[in-house]
Order: sequence, then structure tokens, then C-alpha cells
Amino acid sequence: MEIHSEMAGAWPRHVAIIMDGNGRWASQRHLPRLEGHRQGAKAVRRTVEFCRKSGIQYLTLYAFSTENWQRPKKEVTGLMKLLSQFIDSELDEIHANGIRFMTIGDMSRLPPNLIAKIERAKARTRENVNMSLIVALSYGGRQEIVNAALKLATKLQGGELKVEQVDEHVFAKLLDTSDIPDPDLLIRTGGEVRVSNFLLWQLAYTELYFTPILWPDFDEKALSQALDEYGSRQRRFGMIPDQLDSPDKTSRNTGDMPCCQRVSSPL
Repeated sequence: MEIHSEMAGAWPRHVAIIMDGNGRWASQRHLPRLEGHRQGAKAVRRTVEFCRKSGIQYLTLYAFSTENWQRPKKEVTGLMKLLSQFIDSELDEIHANGIRFMTIGDMSRLPPNLIAKIERAKARTRENVNMSLIVALSYGGRQEIVNAALKLATKLQGGELKVEQVDEHVFAKLLDTSDIPDPDLLIRTGGEVRVSNFLLWQLAYTELYFTPILWPDFDEKALSQALDEYGSRQRRFGMIPDQLDSPDKTSRNTGDMPCCQRVSSPL
């Protein structure tokens, strides 16, 4: 699909996606839920390829939440197998295209063989710089913030940090996404209008886009429409429009890294 050159100045640097609707897609077709997840994996492939070609630098996909562990054991086991198969089938191409494979979340809860496979994939692609693909696995935004708070308490108790040094920049460095800029655009498919415990800290100034399209049906056209919508918005970050129009103020609708991850910190 052709990338619209007139949108280049308003292109997001980081896109995050809540991939919702696999189960409903399958139910509508009287198919097992896992078939919906299999078709969803094809949508992942399309999305990664489109983002790579369009110059998006970071793509974060919400693949499995901490709450998803409550699903039927058969479905959870099937999802783990699908993830393993996805790595087997796609890693060579991911690496060949210069994409870095990363994860956020509590990896310790995954099957040991899958953990080992993920770690090998991350090690193999660590030096790639064309794009970063971040997969959120066993991830929950509240738990991430709690974990960061516990790390901060440890540093304060150990004297590694002083109370007066603590600010949002320091705290952001303790999150799973410490080396990743905050998302510019969050897309949620499937028609639900909520963020479902995803990147709660990082979404503070992210543009939100909701579509009724179920994830297996989400294609290049649908993604292009979301990007066009993003480009039509003015991101003010607490300022007023006149400030953004000032000649000495660079527009913030170009995917700039958020201030909490640009400023150096004691960490």
C-alpha cells in the first residue's frame, strides 16, 4: 500500500495496538476460538510489515495480559503454542528486515521452553535498528507500576537515590519500557472503548483510536485510516494552540520522544 507523503510530517514514531476481537471473529463463523487467534497472527504479520515499510520505529502489541491467565487452560495453552509457532515462522524475516524483537511483562509465568525461545529471539535481533517490535506478554499496567515503585523503594533504602532526586523521569526509567518512547498512537480493534490495563503510565498523552473492526480483519487499509486520523489531530501536551503555532516551538505531532524519556536522570 502506498504511504501518503503528505502525512510524513505527522507520522507517529511509536504505535501501540490492543489486538481485540479474535474470539468474536471465530464465534461469528462458528469456529473454535483458537482459529480466531490463528487468523489474528496473520494480522500481526501484515501490521509489522506495513509499519516497517512506513517508517514507524516502534510497534507494541498487546498479546497476552495478566488477566488473560484466567481464561480456560486449553485456550491459554493454545495461545502459548501459537506464540511459539509465530517466532519459529517469522523470526528469520524479522531479523532479515532489521527488526529488533523485544518483550515487556512478567516472562517468568510463561512455559520454560517458550521463555528460552523468546530470549534467543531477543538476543539474535538485539543489534537491529530498523524497527523495534515489542510484544506485551503476561503484561499488566498496574503491576508494572507496582514493580517500578518497589524498585524505587529499594534504591531509596539502599542509598542509591535520594528522595529529592525522584521525579517522573527517574520513575519512568524503572518501568518495563525504560528504553522505549511513549506511544504516539494507541489503536484498539474490536469495538471496545477502554485501555484494559495496557501501558497506563505511558499513555498519558497518547492519541487514542478505536475501531469496530475485529483484529483478524484489521488490514493495511484499516491501519492507514488510523494513521490518517492521527495525522489530523493536534497534540498540545497541555499547551494552547497559539504556543504550537509559534515559530520557536517545534510541533509535537511528529512522534517526538516524550520528555520523561528524553531527559537524563540519576539512573
